[in-house]
Order: sequence, then structure tokens, then C-alpha cells
Amino acid sequence: MFDPTLPQEGTPLDAVQMRSQLNGLKALIDAILTVSDAQVDSITTLPPSSPATAGVNVIGSTLHFTFAIPQGEIGPTGTMGDPGQPFATAVVDSVTTLNPGEPATVGVSFDGTNVHFTFAIPRGVDGTNGTDGEVTAAALAAEITTTSSNTNSVNTLGQSADGTYNAAQMQALLDKVDELITALRR
Repeated sequence: MFDPTLPQEGTPLDAVQMRSQLNGLKALIDAILTVSDAQVDSITTLPPSSPATAGVNVIGSTLHFTFAIPQGEIGPTGTMGDPGQPFATAVVDSVTTLNPGEPATVGVSFDGTNVHFTFAIPRGVDGTNGTDGEVTAAALAAEITTTSSNTNSVNTLGQSADGTYNAAQMQALLDKVDELITALRR
């Protein structure tokens, strides 16, 4: 154990005492906590004018942060911008197959004329090898009736394309794609 009063002034050096002091210092240095990682555990939005807070604690060798941040006051409404360019077509640029369990994604961009979509869709999990045999018509009909029912709640847009760029119409299209993706998830 380290003793800051040793060695005493004017005493001869003692190897055992000096070794004990050095070992005591090493033990203190080894006990110093080292942090090798940091993560944000939560961010909470507070009402406007609330004081912001931040918390930190150490678990193992990881710093854990929590934040509570007030939202800003609502600003004045801006002026309406100029209408954008109309789009002529929607183009699917790519469809990528993902591994089972990965989340499906859809990317969308607008090049001034065309709306471009990219899809990434996970493939299904490989099934187990079944036994050879006949499938009854009733079993087949029961399985077929459940394959499409998860999309039955998605209604069609029921509108035709506007001749000019229409932000509301574009948002309706994006919302419908999101609704379809949600319905296709199992």
C-alpha cells in the first residue's frame, strides 16, 4: 500500500520499503478507470424554454450520455415558393435483394424531370425440407387465401398525374409507397 509519508527525510534508502511504495503506486495507477467507448442512451425533447440537461455515467469502460433538450419556439410562416418543375415519369433505378431479417428500404430522388426509386427488399428465410406428397385442394386454398390479404387494406391512389409539379400529389405518392411497404411486411 502506498504511503505518501515514506521515505522519511534523512533516512537511508531501504529496498523493501521502496519496492512496497512502487508497488503501491502501480496498484493506484492500475485502479484508474479507463474509458474505451461512449454511447448516447437517450435524447428527450422538452417544452420550449425548459432548461437543457445532460447526464453521464460510466458502466464498465463505456460512458453513457443522456440529454434533454428543449424544442424551439414556432417561428412565423414563410412565404410560398415558386412552383417546381413537373415530373414526367417515375423510374425504378434498382431493386436489391437483402438477407433475411434486414429491413426493407426505399430511396427516392427527383432529377428535375423524373422521380427515381431504389428498392432494397429482404429475401425470405429458406424453408425446411418437407416430405414428398400430395397437397390437398383445401390446404392449397387455405394457404392461397392468406398470401395477399396483408395488402388488401392498401387502397389505390385514385388520381391522375397533374400536368405540373404538385407537392401534395408527390407527397400522396410517397405516403402510398410507405403504406404499401408497411402492408407487405410480415
